Amino acid sequence: MAKTHDIDVLIDETAVRREIASLCDDLTGSRRDHRTSDPRPAILSVLKRVTQEGRDQARALLVEDRKGLLCARRLSHMVDTVIRIVYDHAVERVFKVDNPSSAERMTVTAVGGYGRGTLGPGSDLDLLFLLPYKQTPWGESVVEYVLYMLWDLGFKVGHATRRVDECVRLARSDMTIRTAILECRWIWGDEALFAEMVKRFSAEVVKDTGPEFILAKLAERDERHKRQGASRYLVEPNVKEGKGGLRDLHTLFWISKYFYEVPTTDDLVRLGVFSRAEMNRFHKCEDFLWAVRCHLHFLTRRPDDRLGFELQREIAHLLGYQEHPGLSPVERFMKHYFLVAKDIGDLTRIFCAALEETHAKPIPVLDRMFGRVGRRRKKSIAAVPQFIVDHDRLMVADEGVFVRDPVNLVRIFHVADRHDLAFHPDALKLITRSLRLIDADLRENEEANRLFLEILTSKNHAETVLRVMNETGVLGRFIPDFGKVVAMMQFNMYHHYTVDEHTLRAIGILASIERGEQADKNPLSIELMQSLQHRKVLYFALFLHDIAKGRPEDHSVAGARIARKLGARMGFSTSESELAAWLVEHHLVMSMTAQSRDLADRKTIRDFAAVVQTLDRMKLLLILTVADIRAVGPGVWNGWKGQLLRTLYYETEPYLLGGHSQLSRSQRVAAAKRELAARLTDWPEAERERYFERHYPPYWLRVDLADKVDHAALLRRTDEAGRRLATTFKTKPFEGVTEITVVAPDHPRLLSTLAGACTAAGSNIVDAQIFTTTDGLALDTMVIGREFADDADEQRRAQRICALIEATLEGRERLPEAVARRVASRKAPKAFQLPTEVTLDNTLSDRFTVIEVSGLDRPGLLYDLTRAMSDLNLNIASAHVATFGERAVDVFYVTDLTNLKIQATGRQSTIRRRIKQAFDETPEAKPARKAG
Repeated sequence: MAKTHDIDVLIDETAVRREIASLCDDLTGSRRDHRTSDPRPAILSVLKRVTQEGRDQARALLVEDRKGLLCARRLSHMVDTVIRIVYDHAVERVFKVDNPSSAERMTVTAVGGYGRGTLGPGSDLDLLFLLPYKQTPWGESVVEYVLYMLWDLGFKVGHATRRVDECVRLARSDMTIRTAILECRWIWGDEALFAEMVKRFSAEVVKDTGPEFILAKLAERDERHKRQGASRYLVEPNVKEGKGGLRDLHTLFWISKYFYEVPTTDDLVRLGVFSRAEMNRFHKCEDFLWAVRCHLHFLTRRPDDRLGFELQREIAHLLGYQEHPGLSPVERFMKHYFLVAKDIGDLTRIFCAALEETHAKPIPVLDRMFGRVGRRRKKSIAAVPQFIVDHDRLMVADEGVFVRDPVNLVRIFHVADRHDLAFHPDALKLITRSLRLIDADLRENEEANRLFLEILTSKNHAETVLRVMNETGVLGRFIPDFGKVVAMMQFNMYHHYTVDEHTLRAIGILASIERGEQADKNPLSIELMQSLQHRKVLYFALFLHDIAKGRPEDHSVAGARIARKLGARMGFSTSESELAAWLVEHHLVMSMTAQSRDLADRKTIRDFAAVVQTLDRMKLLLILTVADIRAVGPGVWNGWKGQLLRTLYYETEPYLLGGHSQLSRSQRVAAAKRELAARLTDWPEAERERYFERHYPPYWLRVDLADKVDHAALLRRTDEAGRRLATTFKTKPFEGVTEITVVAPDHPRLLSTLAGACTAAGSNIVDAQIFTTTDGLALDTMVIGREFADDADEQRRAQRICALIEATLEGRERLPEAVARRVASRKAPKAFQLPTEVTLDNTLSDRFTVIEVSGLDRPGLLYDLTRAMSDLNLNIASAHVATFGERAVDVFYVTDLTNLKIQATGRQSTIRRRIKQAFDETPEAKPARKAG
């Protein structure tokens, strides 16, 4: 295979030209004027064939050698070849001019990414047709011919046709055009014209405007990061535009070419901006990202730069990643991706330090954390003369600071936190280049560990300082177990960030709770935090709660071991280390209990109290749980989860204080009736007594007073209207949910019908409570996720759902068809494979068998599960629905038709098999069934 400058040539240009010439000769005849006929369709067919063959070859080579940058260059070279062939055909045959004037000249140049000589399989072509003077009919015809040929070949082409002086004028006023011309590359045509533009651009645009260009590019980068998400550790990153993506490398390329006036980034080594090792990192990062991007384009057949879950597994396979204990191939691939993104951040800091040293940009622009103005340029810091403040940023006094005392690698972050100082880029560069000094001796140094613990538990800006420690590599080297989770992703839709980023965000949220911020969202956590014992233990445990992710064993158990080991190193007492270890080991217990268990069941509360044992532990666990959930990602935390956690806390508190009521069941039922009677003072006594007899004992024990009052009013209105069907709703803005309450004749498929109606209405059920009255009515409450922020909009939505429920129960709406329409409009996640698990447990409740079902979530799942349970003749007392990304965990408290637990082994096996079948049944495979 032919090669040009080490690039595999995907098209044999000589052979294609010969084939096109032959076609022209065959179709026009050797003696006829070439201008009288253009065999365009035949030429187009040839070019389509060879470009497709070239793309296929590029894809095969990428799979074989895994060299992304080389693939992008191969594709760019292939398109160059096509453009040259088309252009020559246009000017030599179709629009041939025997005696061209000076105006009938043209240069075809590549700009943008194509100008850098790299091209993704789905990338646009950006072309500049350069003219010496004004446009002529000849030039217009040639440009139009070339463009139409490229469009017909399937390329997306952005183009401009301009004179040289026009390019210069526009570049002065438009930064986008200036950047495009900066990257321009000659493809074909008049080389002298191209050289003239380059010379004038350098003299009339670039000269003395370096700082202006740098400011514009860095501001543009910051705005792009804001659009894409400020973190480079989003688990579905944008390979091109995201933080730590290709565009960040492009920004370095633009600035270096513009300011240092060098043709390639390799020249930055000669200028002392990067070391050779750092330049090698630059190229490795670029090559890796191009490999990912090219695979993305090949797989999606479009210019898609979002590395979504549905593609990550396949790209990991194409790039050759293998499984490792505790990490799947896709998780190893994504960890590599995020380490590359981190490297790009390091290179950016180093580059900007060099720019500042040459006064190429005002001080400060990059790496601002807090920002102050008006201080002297340089001043010393009391008690730490090894550091100075330079233009409001923390700087080392000399380059030997870390070598003389490696503790300074931790101390510098402590100083930054205590004095609210941003870091000077030169300081960060020196820190990054001094990581080898962090060894076992430093890790065991008492002063270093004390300083680190003070940073971690600081009331100032711990999250920000810890993030810089992580970005520079200090955190992972100082705490090696943390280093193992740096850049580690979990392949699921629940966690939005890598493990290290999630942890640092959690620390920031805990500090926010301690400062009393957003009191409306965390009222109990903020209240408890003010009088909390073991504050430092809480921060330490939160920092370690996910530190053992990616290991074969349970990360909570392994993390507890790490907490015991590190606790001693950080200076905690044995009891404090054990408390931290307990919090790490049980950090998921409160969340899972609150979301997946019936909090009205006394057995749930007793079991949870047995785990936490003391009120102090429960306080610590509650606050840790809130910070953990809120740090998972946008939209994961909501008021409903907060309400569940508060309910669990308040229900458990009396048990832990030893003051929980020891009254008998009948005494508690009688007390609940007296409590309600005190609220129904406008009811005649006889009517009250009749109403009390309508409810079974579980109702009185499981429903709070406010809901009892609402239920009484609803049933009374229903009776007065002579109906046995009614619905009502209650919006709860603080909890972020809406309650739909239904009164209807009881029958086995009622809950399934309600679940189906909610599914058809597009609502997500998060909880359900089911009661039956003594006169044969069901009193069911469905808790659905809130959709609208405005309460009036949410109330209208609730009214529509209530109307649909009534229409379904009255037979005016066919449920299977309505559910099928909704399911068809919502796609289940295809990127994930989860086993379906069904467990039956008779120990979690004194009265009910608890069925827990987990697996891959899909539209209509709750409807199918409740229908299956109806078919199995199970009475559902309550349902608790939790979704963790793509994973659904649905829990049902059930009895048989005689209100007893499911005890028979054979019956349990049948239930597991039938429920698993209902869970795994795909919508397409479902047979048509009548509505229940």
